[in-house]
Amino acid sequence: MAKRKQRHWFKRGSWWDKLRLNRQHKDRLFRYLFKDKKYLLELYNALHNSNYTDPEELEVVTMEDVIFMKMKNDLSFMIDSHLNLYEHQSTWNPNMPLRGLFYFSQQYEGLLGAGNANIYGKKRIELPTPAYIVFYNGSDMAEDRRNLCLSDSFSMGRGSGCLECTCEVININRGHNSELMDKCHRLWEYSEFVSEVEANIQTGMGRDEAIQSAIDRCIEQDILTDILKTEKSEVLHMIFLTEYDERKHLRYTYEEGREEGREGMLLEQIEKKRAKGKSVEKIAEELEADIEIIDALLKKYQGR
Repeated sequence: MAKRKQRHWFKRGSWWDKLRLNRQHKDRLFRYLFKDKKYLLELYNALHNSNYTDPEELEVVTMEDVIFMKMKNDLSFMIDSHLNLYEHQSTWNPNMPLRGLFYFSQQYEGLLGAGNANIYGKKRIELPTPAYIVFYNGSDMAEDRRNLCLSDSFSMGRGSGCLECTCEVININRGHNSELMDKCHRLWEYSEFVSEVEANIQTGMGRDEAIQSAIDRCIEQDILTDILKTEKSEVLHMIFLTEYDERKHLRYTYEEGREEGREGMLLEQIEKKRAKGKSVEKIAEELEADIEIIDALLKKYQGR
């Protein structure tokens, strides 16, 4: 494959630094394994049937600790003027295209800022072509691959509107996408390790025991031995348990967000009626709500 001159679109600067938080995140196992350019390039080649051999052609531009929708992506990199976003999910999320839209918008904004580009000028601004792939190992997807579109969320459905962002979801559970697994041994190893843990849990093992048993078996089968033999088991537990703890966190934040959404809608109705000069008593009557609830909401969101 012919090589093209790499463009350094993303430069570290004030715009980048402003996006960072002064705190650290634990790497999840997927990201831990593929943050090595060698394995990330192997994964890219497997997905695109390309044959890049120099890991230095790959420019990592992962945005860590980003203050934006509390979103932190897994792996992002540039190669051959393509901007690639790879994420791992163990819990089904139909809103991945929306996350992708936010992410790419943020990256393009940084690109334009770093290059002092004039979006109002007569010259068309060349942008790196985006690609968004999610590697999924949850239980809510039976097929090998599925395409998600931002327009799926529009009231008129897929293909409507003037805006689109697509996301390809790839099932990496054991038994899926065998051709891809054959091309990327590291991805196959990851799939086997995770599947072994899941199988152990289904037999009734506790989480810690399931992980330790999976570690022992994978070492016996020469799976991820370069990591499992050199890293302390405590570190591996911490990395891997983050993925399981995240599932609990997602369920919690979903319930929390749904409750906040209900409160927000009720508060909006209250404020509209207050703007018309209606009393709390009248508002309570019209909304068929207790006065105490309305008072509590107004106090909770006072000053907003």
